[in-house]
Amino acid sequence: MKENDKTGSEGVTKRKETIIALNKKAYHDFEILSKHEAGIVLKGTEVKSLRDHKASLVDAYARVKQKEVWLYNANIAIYKLGTFTNHEPTSTRKLLFKKSEIRKLENKLKDRSLTLVPLKMYFQGPYVKVELGLAKGKKQYDKRESIKKADVQRKLKRVKI
Repeated sequence: MKENDKTGSEGVTKRKETIIALNKKAYHDFEILSKHEAGIVLKGTEVKSLRDHKASLVDAYARVKQKEVWLYNANIAIYKLGTFTNHEPTSTRKLLFKKSEIRKLENKLKDRSLTLVPLKMYFQGPYVKVELGLAKGKKQYDKRESIKKADVQRKLKRVKI
């Protein structure tokens, strides 16, 4: 077993995660109901740019379109050493899900006013993965309430230390 591999409770080896980008704004703007992991289809210069941690998920979202899941507005910066083969920074990228998972997501998205929001992008071994959250938008008063709770938690931590 390699040093950077972890063994889970089921005996299955899990690879180390290296976080590329986080979407902290999603936790502020949305109530996350469930999380789903997906692979992503990328070009060579996109992967090289991600290895330099040049990505942003702030305004990104995902949609199910023609029985496939697509990621929109995820910004992967242009690779500085790339040539004519460089990629478009905010192009639409395909996410890799099983058909059954896509069907479940599609049904949940149709029933309620939910959206798919990318929460983080990371390397799992040699593969780039995206963690999507099935989310419901927060109202302004909900956002204020969550800020108050976070402040109280911070003050309690300071007092305990």
